[in-house]
Amino acid sequence: MTLNISRRAALRRVAFVAAGVAVGSQVLSLPARAADKDPEPDKVREAIRRAQERNKRVLTGTPSKNGWEMEKTVDSHGHIYTRPVPATPLAGVQMRMAEVETVLVHVVRRFHYEIDTLRKGEVLGWQTPGSVRKGLAESNLASGTAVRIRPGSYPSGARGGFYPMEELVIRDILADCEGVVRWGGDDGRPDESLFYIDVPPGDERLTKVAEKLRHWAYTPGKGAGVLVDPLQPQRRKAAKRLAGRQS
Repeated sequence: MTLNISRRAALRRVAFVAAGVAVGSQVLSLPARAADKDPEPDKVREAIRRAQERNKRVLTGTPSKNGWEMEKTVDSHGHIYTRPVPATPLAGVQMRMAEVETVLVHVVRRFHYEIDTLRKGEVLGWQTPGSVRKGLAESNLASGTAVRIRPGSYPSGARGGFYPMEELVIRDILADCEGVVRWGGDDGRPDESLFYIDVPPGDERLTKVAEKLRHWAYTPGKGAGVLVDPLQPQRRKAAKRLAGRQS
């Protein structure tokens, strides 16, 4: 009886080891088999090819003055699209989407409500990289991070296009944006029609301001369209503080 049990145990052990060796040999052979297969399926290769073609067609690899990349085209799978400006007659303005759009639309809408009514075609956004001077703030137009409001009324190089009360409103709008927007009227070579993002890509301040403005848009008594008093002491103080930093 003892001999028979030992033989059965021995046979089970031999069978277990043999099975383990077989499984191990299969595992070790997997990389060799995988190597025989194409690690980059046709769909992946095609997606990469399309992305490369898109980048070649859209991107320039050159930053505008504020650090955002200039783009060659709009409405063409890049970052710059024709975006609506709600509650205005404007048909749409070409600008960079997401946070930049939120902030610049706020600027345009407050101008429309509190400085003067804007008509179709009076706000210009993106311009081709070849049409702007790279070393000046106007280059930000080519990265979709700037707008020009009535450029014919406020020509580049000239100051004094706005009445004092209108400039107070501009200062109040800039204070809303907490320094992430700069007015071209404060530049060494003034361009009073120009408003542009004044922080680089990825700056957390832009995200913070955009979130605030989105919240205002859904809060009664807040945001563009709600008339405010730019002479209110707290608002005036904030506007003056920012003007001092940006001058």
